Amino acid sequence: QVQVVESGGGLVQPGGSLRLSCAASGSIFSIDAMGWYRQAPGKQRELVAVIISGGTPNYADSVKGRFTISRDNAKNTVYLEMNSLKPDETAVYNCIVNVRESRLGRVKDYWGQGTQVTVSS
Repeated sequence: QVQVVESGGGLVQPGGSLRLSCAASGSIFSIDAMGWYRQAPGKQRELVAVIISGGTPNYADSVKGRFTISRDNAKNTVYLEMNSLKPDETAVYNCIVNVRESRLGRVKDYWGQGTQVTVSS
């Protein structure tokens, strides 16, 4: 089994910054993609950023230039640095991790429990 735990959410003023972390642990042979989604009240879940092992990060157009995704493969952890936050970015942020549990095993998606980010004055 694989556990995915997020941290770093909270309340921040408009224009402020937050850093989210997501750590995967358990039966992990390798991790392909790691990413962040968010879902605001009454809205569909949207992809915020994704990073593939050894690849270039990809971002939603709305966060380019303000958010940075990075990963520490030794710690099976992905980070999301968020700057210049806006009130409409208030949402639950979820981490997704694509895990291969054995050398020949297929890739499975694991989700974190979500962390609330509230942007408000």
